[in-house]
Amino acid sequence: MANVFIKFQQLPATVRGALWMNAASIFLGILSVTVRHLSKDLHPFEIAFFRNFGQFALMLPWVVYSGIGVMKTERIGAHVRRSIFGIIAMLTWFTALSLVPVAKATALGFSAPLFATLGAALFLGETVRARRWTATALGFMGTLIIVRPGFQTLNGSELLALGSAALIAGALLSNKSLARTENPNVMVVWMGLFMTLFSIGPAIYVWQWPQGETWAWLALTGVIATFAHQSINRAFKTSDASYVMPFGFVQLPAVALMGYMVFGEVADIYTWIGAAVIFSSGVYIVHREAKAAIKTDAPVLVQPQPAVQAQAKAHVMVQTAHESEEP
Repeated sequence: MANVFIKFQQLPATVRGALWMNAASIFLGILSVTVRHLSKDLHPFEIAFFRNFGQFALMLPWVVYSGIGVMKTERIGAHVRRSIFGIIAMLTWFTALSLVPVAKATALGFSAPLFATLGAALFLGETVRARRWTATALGFMGTLIIVRPGFQTLNGSELLALGSAALIAGALLSNKSLARTENPNVMVVWMGLFMTLFSIGPAIYVWQWPQGETWAWLALTGVIATFAHQSINRAFKTSDASYVMPFGFVQLPAVALMGYMVFGEVADIYTWIGAAVIFSSGVYIVHREAKAAIKTDAPVLVQPQPAVQAQAKAHVMVQTAHESEEP
């Protein structure tokens, strides 16, 4: 295991960022399917509360082990801002998941990278190169292929999913800003705490006590969400937000498969064509960025120009003559 970790750390930062974001995408896909399953018995607002509380509870042992001092931060306002974006996005997203087929809702949510890439350039000062814009645009085109019929008759629940995507982009950009100075574990703890507090009110308004195995599913949401956000934070810690965001598209084929297995929702040909476009754009971007990183890290050998060589040779001749005159 230690060797695997060492080899992982030796990979270019672009590759590590992509792998972390791919892992986050899988976890988020599982979370979406779990929320959809729970929405048959509980209101989405209540599911959101248990998901946040579960994440916070899972991180408490780490806080106890590390000492409360580890939570010290000079950016508490940024943590609050990130959590406000997050809780509104979560409430709208969980509601959309209860109303829209899970694969379609996920596809609509993929408009988030467009907002995030634009925001990364405007607000975080990141340099967004042509390859990143291309990857994001191609990925979004893949989602358009998947939901092509639906975009002709957008209803309220689909608009809700799109609105959630814009809010998710705000939360992700806040994550990236925090990742520059904050420990990823600390970020997850503060987010779990604030989003638990922010979700109490909406949950109480629709509260009903879970029954039987529902408790186990609710606990699972907290575990999956913790893994997902740990992966996201590390992806943003490793690479620029505008670079890692396209790899969130991996979530779509995973959700389509799980939606079929759990709910019997059959993904049509547009889903798979779009998924192929998404996957191809992601593979291309990570390959190109990894090659660029290798070139950047390689030592640059500069050959002296003829004029410099001549000047150096003349200097050596003068120095030699001077030394021959000394006693």
